[in-house]
Amino acid sequence: MSDVTLRAAVPADVPALEALIAASARALGRGFYTDAETEAAITHVFGVDSALVADGSYFVAEVDGALAGCGGWSARRTLFGGDRFAGREDDWLDPATDAARIRAFFVAPAFARRGVGRAILTACEEAARAAGFRTAALMATLPGVPFYAASGYVAGGGSVFHDCGGIRVRFVPMTRPLLQ
Repeated sequence: MSDVTLRAAVPADVPALEALIAASARALGRGFYTDAETEAAITHVFGVDSALVADGSYFVAEVDGALAGCGGWSARRTLFGGDRFAGREDDWLDPATDAARIRAFFVAPAFARRGVGRAILTACEEAARAAGFRTAALMATLPGVPFYAASGYVAGGGSVFHDCGGIRVRFVPMTRPLLQ
């Protein structure tokens, strides 16, 4: 999709991004998660990470002025989860030894499978590579696994189950070399 434009998210974008994230999780997670798992993940894990917004590494994707998706990368230790996620670690990674984090990708249902995620991922990988990272790591949602696998990411270590308010939600850790 050639008409995807990207820009860095700003704090004023957060309410619209939170709504997009919830809508994306509910629509694109069908068949992968139960409704209870989806709602638990929205409540406890999914959402905007304000550290990425502050760092300028969280992107808003627009198509003809419409909000189409969001996602980012990070040089901070936290692997996944928005501001509501309790397991955050905001210390900095070492690009020589650590993997950059690919974070919080969500696409508006109307724009799914139209290149929005790919445009964001390409921008994130290029930025991480420019910052000196040689590897990228992420925690994929189940509907995200095929997308990331098609982009060269490999699942490692099986699934991870995260307790979201008493409901176990499954995620898949994945990595990919960032060739220089």
